[in-house]
Amino acid sequence: MVKSQTKPHNANYAWIQHFLYHLAPTGTAGFVLAKGSLTSNTSNEGEIRKALIEANLVDCIVNLPAKLFLNTQIPASIWFMKRGRTTKDILFIDARNMGHLINRRTREFSHEDTDYIAQIYHNWKNNKEYEDIKGFCKSASLEEVRELNYVLTPGRYVGLEEVDDEFDFKERFLELQKELQEQMKQEQELNKRINENLAKVIVNV
Repeated sequence: MVKSQTKPHNANYAWIQHFLYHLAPTGTAGFVLAKGSLTSNTSNEGEIRKALIEANLVDCIVNLPAKLFLNTQIPASIWFMKRGRTTKDILFIDARNMGHLINRRTREFSHEDTDYIAQIYHNWKNNKEYEDIKGFCKSASLEEVRELNYVLTPGRYVGLEEVDDEFDFKERFLELQKELQEQMKQEQELNKRINENLAKVIVNV
């Protein structure tokens, strides 16, 4: 286990070290933590994160979108930790834009989404047809992580998604404008129906 001054209120990193303590010499653990654990420096967390990285224990970080869990809407991250790693690179995957909303409060990953993320990770692990994808995944060296002061937020490494050169801003703007006008028209119709129904209620009172 990485030696540190973990305090009782330092729950995220106490949890990480609990997993590490029980790992076999070449074991792997995956767990979900709040996104803040990727950057926090409070309660000695920055130093603990640095120690974990320098000990070559962090294998992969996956950034998740908000609203993915029923008990909280805050965004989270998946950590993959491994003992006995043979590489010092860390794989970063930014999946914040994946999944689809099933209602205003809940987002859901499809089987295709999770399979795609898993395939990226396994390709990277097995050195098989893996390539960085700008805006989505990046295999970052230890030197790159050091340069960013041991912050593990995937968005800091994967960069921005490449913009389609054929994107027509004017055409897209007109499409959005038309969509907005249609929504405003629907809103007016709904307001009219609501007022009509309210009038009926008042008459019958």
